[in-house]
Amino acid sequence: MLKDKIENLPESPGVYIFKDSQAAIIYIGKAKDLKKRVQTYFSRQLNSKTQAMVGKVADMEHRLTPTEAQAQILESFLIKRYQPQYNISLKDDKSFPWIKISNEEFPLVSICRRKKIDPDDQATYFGPYTNVDLLRQAFKLMRRIFAFRSCKTMPKEPCLYYRLKLCPAPCNAKIDTQHYKEIIYQIRMFLDYKYEELLDILSRRMKEAAAESRFEEAAKIRDQINALGAIGNSSGGAVSLNELEDLKSLAGLPNLPYRIEAFDVSNIQGKSASGSMVSFYKGRPEKGSYRRFRIKSVSGIDDYKMIAEVVSRRYFRLSQERLKPPDLILIDGGRQHLLVALKELEKLKLNIPLISIAKDKENIYTKDRDYPLKLGADTPALNLIRRVRDEAHRFAISYHRLLRKKKFLR
Repeated sequence: MLKDKIENLPESPGVYIFKDSQAAIIYIGKAKDLKKRVQTYFSRQLNSKTQAMVGKVADMEHRLTPTEAQAQILESFLIKRYQPQYNISLKDDKSFPWIKISNEEFPLVSICRRKKIDPDDQATYFGPYTNVDLLRQAFKLMRRIFAFRSCKTMPKEPCLYYRLKLCPAPCNAKIDTQHYKEIIYQIRMFLDYKYEELLDILSRRMKEAAAESRFEEAAKIRDQINALGAIGNSSGGAVSLNELEDLKSLAGLPNLPYRIEAFDVSNIQGKSASGSMVSFYKGRPEKGSYRRFRIKSVSGIDDYKMIAEVVSRRYFRLSQERLKPPDLILIDGGRQHLLVALKELEKLKLNIPLISIAKDKENIYTKDRDYPLKLGADTPALNLIRRVRDEAHRFAISYHRLLRKKKFLR
């Protein structure tokens, strides 16, 4: 139901997509906090145009992004692709900013205020984008991934951007036309949100560079892949494999965490306490393997004991049935939550890799470190952990509400 979908939205950046009763997309928007933004459509007085649109909403879906700036790139791409009825202002308004790629030997990439309506203008435009500040943030990120020319007039000597590795300096013949065209092609794919295709191309190039002992070039491409893996936010093969490899490396795991099981608990003042376990395989939810736990041994508010109970029950049964354990366990909580879960595994004589993610600063805790891992917002590993954590939280909340409803009806 639509109401349940809205209640279970994550409090994370992303894009929301409204559909009518015929499953046609009628509106696409972006948000810094998806849940808060979407709830405003159904909880306050709206103007007549917005009321008419909300009256037609029968279903919705959402897509997560690591930042609001990247949500804006995705929003513009989806609007251009689906042309929703109620996004006419964004499709038609010429005052919104655009990203412009000029038609030159070494194209200039820039932000412009208006798209030229001129048959002689051979430039390519991407957009429009509704927020220029968010666009500048996304533009800076794109420049860190793909260094490109931004000088309107080519200087005689390389400028500061070359020394900062933000420009390949075509002005001083540091790059030839063919290689620069490859960069522009990758930027076009980036702005068209073709992340998986782009990752495939970069992965092949990285392997070729490494095989030919061009290790500096291979390392640079690897960094591009890592950044794209984070912002792609897709459960597709290329992105997910990159996220799994990054998580294995950063958390010091013995194997790729193909199967991840994540736990969360939910209660209100100790009442109707419940726990949940979600399972992800190769970065995708495996809903047939989800499990629910009604807390039996804990009275009052004690998240640590609740985590201990659900972890113990899950892996006692797994060992009794001689089933293969997951490659990684993820706990929604801080270091103390991790230690409690670790103690239960030790009681069962199970050695399963275990990490936890704290709610406030999203620090990652592992059993072998006294201090947390602080991963950057564009880290592929953190992108995967967030996705799994958010799903565990959603599933825990939905079961907790079900228990409260049953109790109320009784």
